[in-house]
Amino acid sequence: MDQMLEKYCGEFGWWQFRHFVLTSLAWALEGIHTMVMIFADREPGWRCSTNRCDSTGKSVCGLEPGSWEWLGGSASSTVSEFGLICGQKYKVGLVQSLFFAGCLIGAGVFGHLSDSKMGRKGSLTIVCILNATFGCLTAFSSDYWTYTLFRVLSGFSTGGTGLCAFVLATEPVGQSWRGVAGMSTFYFFSIGIAVVSAIAYFFQMWRSLYIVSSVPSVMLVIFVLPFIHESPRWCLVRGKVDEAMKIMHKIAKSNGKHLPEGIVLALDSEVNDDDVPNSQSKSNEAQNGSILDVLKLPLTRFRLFLAVAINFFCSVVYYGLSLNVVNLGTNLYLNVALNAVAEMPAYLLTALVLDRLGRKPLAIWTMWFSGIFCLAGSLMKGDGTWKVVRMVCGVLGIFGMAGTYNLLFVYSMELFPTVVRNAALGCATQASQMGAILAPLVVVLGGGIPFAVFAACGFAGGLLVIYLPETLNRPLYDTMAGMEEAEAEKPSILS
Repeated sequence: MDQMLEKYCGEFGWWQFRHFVLTSLAWALEGIHTMVMIFADREPGWRCSTNRCDSTGKSVCGLEPGSWEWLGGSASSTVSEFGLICGQKYKVGLVQSLFFAGCLIGAGVFGHLSDSKMGRKGSLTIVCILNATFGCLTAFSSDYWTYTLFRVLSGFSTGGTGLCAFVLATEPVGQSWRGVAGMSTFYFFSIGIAVVSAIAYFFQMWRSLYIVSSVPSVMLVIFVLPFIHESPRWCLVRGKVDEAMKIMHKIAKSNGKHLPEGIVLALDSEVNDDDVPNSQSKSNEAQNGSILDVLKLPLTRFRLFLAVAINFFCSVVYYGLSLNVVNLGTNLYLNVALNAVAEMPAYLLTALVLDRLGRKPLAIWTMWFSGIFCLAGSLMKGDGTWKVVRMVCGVLGIFGMAGTYNLLFVYSMELFPTVVRNAALGCATQASQMGAILAPLVVVLGGGIPFAVFAACGFAGGLLVIYLPETLNRPLYDTMAGMEEAEAEKPSILS
């Protein structure tokens, strides 16, 4: 596949650019459905309605019932409508954690389905439909526990959205452009966060917010997905060689290239460097793989365990620092939008140096960069000028970890062959969701403790990356056998 893209079809021409942009729009949906809870679950302002109310108080917990009222009415957020204040405030963190628990399950389920008969495009279509459905149903929740149920279901579908979109967008890209293309997907995630900030500003009632924020999913299914092709790599490993070749011919034609009729695709396990594929007999047999196959092979098992741990640590820091935006005491809509925009320079810088420094050193230093500023934040006071300095440390911490989070998708994808790639990425994504589940619980500890925990996670994650191999300029393997044979020629899997 990589040889055909390089020699005949083009590694990143007009076809790949168009396919990449259309597919990556699904990342914006993940940003919308994940961050919408910041606005829907916010605690609105309040005011006194009688003279029996102490307007100088910072909380309504000690006030007489009926002596105060919510600004914007009780329907402005789930907190005001379902009474999630004082002793019930923990339920806000609970529903957010359960959303990420749903993401954890969805990542594993759709990671497996997209590697099997459903395919990358089929799985992406399903999760987008589910996103729209569960998002709208959430708006009609009659009580807190119904609301929680639909948020868990929304998390289930959201967990598979970015995963399926990432693999589908990057698999048709040639080896020399794959890193940059893979890291560029996160721009769409940040755009989605900025979009939901704008939507929430104009639709501040939480029920209307969930309905309007589900519209982009419907639009993607109707106007975008019909123009996206299935991954030719998936077609190849599933034995659909003719279908894969049709896609490759379309890529070549669109890119102004010519693919000779006598050239055919073959799996990397069927040929070596001296062979020329002249038969489709083996390729016509579907190659199946699951997470069990990853665990059976020592090489991939070791990589999977490391990828899971690293993604977990990265997620704790990224989501933990992101959730601190509600504690800044300024305009929530503007803060979330600025937070999304602030991540983009990290994506750009890591993309620019990715193919120069390599995946491994870049992952190490971005995690340690974040860890250093989180450690500094944990040692500072939270008042006066130090409050501003701590905020800057948080911004720099999320700057470093945003680059890591982006990089890890590319890095993790290149560590595993096509037959198990989505299953392995699903496990890594599940680990990220476990970190996201833990993050709100760390944030509520307050003071310098969250920064200290984030610093420890950043340093630990960087240390674990040391034991992963460098994947720069290495091919994307199709099968377990093909990868095992190629990696056996290297002196060490840690090189």
